[in-house]
Amino acid sequence: SNHSYFLQKICLSALLLTATSTSSPVRYLAKLSSVGSISEEETCEKLKGLIQRQVQICKRNVEVMDSVRRGAQLAIDECQYQFRNRRWNCSTLDTLPVFGKVVTQGTREAAFVYAISSAGVAFAVTRACSSGELEKCGCDRSVHGVSPEGFQWSGCSDNIAYGVAFSQTFVDVRERSKGSSSSRALMNLHNNEAGRKAILNNMRVECKCHGVSGSCEVKTCWKAMPPFRKVGNVLKEKFDGATEVEQRKIGSTKVLVPKNSQFKPHTDEDLVYLDSSPDFCEHDMKNGVLGTTGRHCNKTSKAIDGCELMCCGRGFHTEEVEVVDRCSCKFHWCCYVKCKQCRKVVEMHTCR
Repeated sequence: SNHSYFLQKICLSALLLTATSTSSPVRYLAKLSSVGSISEEETCEKLKGLIQRQVQICKRNVEVMDSVRRGAQLAIDECQYQFRNRRWNCSTLDTLPVFGKVVTQGTREAAFVYAISSAGVAFAVTRACSSGELEKCGCDRSVHGVSPEGFQWSGCSDNIAYGVAFSQTFVDVRERSKGSSSSRALMNLHNNEAGRKAILNNMRVECKCHGVSGSCEVKTCWKAMPPFRKVGNVLKEKFDGATEVEQRKIGSTKVLVPKNSQFKPHTDEDLVYLDSSPDFCEHDMKNGVLGTTGRHCNKTSKAIDGCELMCCGRGFHTEEVEVVDRCSCKFHWCCYVKCKQCRKVVEMHTCR
């Protein structure tokens, strides 16, 4: 039904943006799917994990919620890619919150999750604007005329202003509704904005040449978002250099400042955190930590993906496995590539 299709589209975003609920998303989705035939606006009311103000935004922007879901999935996929070789590898759980309790604590992992999630929503909504999916927005019409460099602004410039504004409205409202003066609310709001800045500060100009035989007599250009992988790379660097902060009152305003006064103040683009992270070595389902037993490791690496660090000193198993690769590929005129299948035995190492 349309009702359950809408639920499937939006549930992931609701799960990702929920930091405190402990009910099972599978049971929750099944329960909602049995409500019956109701309007999509009424469905917004039934979505567990959204606060009332988010429900109101959902009702006013039902067509945008599919982009919110896509943004949430983008964020999960990118988080798992960026942390694939680390002890905490951004695994999702069948309980809420989907990343485990590590995101309910003020850790640097939580900082990354909030930043990449906020960026994912902004990115997906902007992409939907540019592709003509949404009636409320389109290309950025403020980019027009001739640039100082002499090229003509044309084509469809990404409407990042709309995507960022929607992310601020929908994602940040959770922290603002609780009163944004607590240390954790300030941390979340800061990291949400840092996620969006990772897109804004990496916008690029793309151009197309027009002229005889591909000459560039006339060049038309437009503004485009970076690939989301670039956003993930930027935020992963910010994660590695995240600043530990504490709350301080300056005048009548509560702000976050570096815990170590010798460190320079963080910028709007940096990630900040309040609490030290666990080592993620041992299985601890109470806190959503899966541990590293059974994880693949690199025997020759001295970095965090190496067996010594990944396995937390517990040692590792080694086994020989056969893998099949394409090899001896040849291009045949015209026009296909033919390859052989080569089998080889490789060593695979997994943590004890």
